[in-house]
Amino acid sequence: MASISTDSNGNRTIQFVGADCKRRSVRLGKVPMRVAESVKVRVEALDIANISGLPVDCDTARWVSERDVMLLEKLASVKLIQPREPVKQIKLGAFLDDYLERRSDVKDGTQVFYGHTKRNLIDVFGADRPIDSITAGDADEFRRQLLKERQSQNLDGTSRKTKPLSAATVARRCSLARTFFRDAVRRKLIDANPFQDIGAGNKANPDRQRFIDQVSIAKVIDACPNAEWRLLVALSRFGGVRIPSEALTLHWSDIDWTGNKMTIHSPKTEHHAGKATRIVPIFGELRPYLDEVFQQATGSFERPVDPDAFVLADLQHEAGHRGDWRAVNVRTRFQKIVKRAGLTPWPRLWHNLRSSRQTELTEQFPSHVVSAWLGNSERVAEQHYLQLLDSHFEKASQPAVRNPVQSASALHRIAPHGVTTNAKTLGNPRVLAKSMGDTGFEPVTSTV
Repeated sequence: MASISTDSNGNRTIQFVGADCKRRSVRLGKVPMRVAESVKVRVEALDIANISGLPVDCDTARWVSERDVMLLEKLASVKLIQPREPVKQIKLGAFLDDYLERRSDVKDGTQVFYGHTKRNLIDVFGADRPIDSITAGDADEFRRQLLKERQSQNLDGTSRKTKPLSAATVARRCSLARTFFRDAVRRKLIDANPFQDIGAGNKANPDRQRFIDQVSIAKVIDACPNAEWRLLVALSRFGGVRIPSEALTLHWSDIDWTGNKMTIHSPKTEHHAGKATRIVPIFGELRPYLDEVFQQATGSFERPVDPDAFVLADLQHEAGHRGDWRAVNVRTRFQKIVKRAGLTPWPRLWHNLRSSRQTELTEQFPSHVVSAWLGNSERVAEQHYLQLLDSHFEKASQPAVRNPVQSASALHRIAPHGVTTNAKTLGNPRVLAKSMGDTGFEPVTSTV
């Protein structure tokens, strides 16, 4: 049996005789007697198991597994339990390398984004930082570091100055860091996610949004060197097609001339169920440029075209030479075309063409229809595509057109008691009470 003793300073000590017949002590410090009593019960159970050679009961085993490191070390020092093996610390760099290697399910573009966030984490914390030492306060500091200019290390060990990132980019990278550390929690490498409650902020960047009106895009299309480039720009601005992935994978078999529709294959979303393709109308603004390329491919509208041929054959031919459509640099050439048209290149050249088209179409069709056509969700459209234009303010400030009949009805509803209105003479209410005087509607009768 074990006993509890208390010294003059209030420190509690549990004493017992071990399996080797030696008296041993577990010093608990200043704890309430009820806590000491509960520990004493477990010490006795562990001591009996050691003396008898029997396994520890389930309740005591569970109790041991839930104790903190300090108490476990005290129990191990008096040979009540086996010393725990030191926990192997997992370094941040090794963890991130392993995570990226396991995420072979994501697209190459997403892997690049993962790589940027990995680089930021290592810049701020260091590759040798144990992941279980990163706290919620460190996560807040990570966000602050990305928002300001700082010194970073190159792979060769030299130092470089890193510019501050935009608030939207920081939001996306903090969100991805939360995903990294969520994986560590699920694999029981750490107890809690330090990025769980970090205020990532808005992932959209309104400062980089531009609405490219149809007058401006007409100048750009006129400056294009050939019919394929004119169609490429039109597919983005009038069809809402992603450039280059969706445009360069478009075949003539995807064009339904009779139904005035086209099937768009989406490499970006093909790994999501039901998102590999979508049906898009051949909009009236897009049709002339599609007809032009078709006529060049066939020589006339009467000759058949190879259905397996690519619509943008020359650009796809270049992609074939380079190995993949990702290798085709349409952004640099498009930037030169915009300058040739006399315009200043806008941020996010191709994305803002899709954004402009989605903003236009949403004013004409339900948002869920437009999102289905352009291949994004309504939530994504609201955050990253739809724009607030000056024309919206101008339209809102125009005088409302009033319906005379409705106006008369409204005036009748708000007229005071005893006042009526005539729809033909609005603004001239007839006050009947004055004409009635004190007699009311009944004729005056003589008194007897």
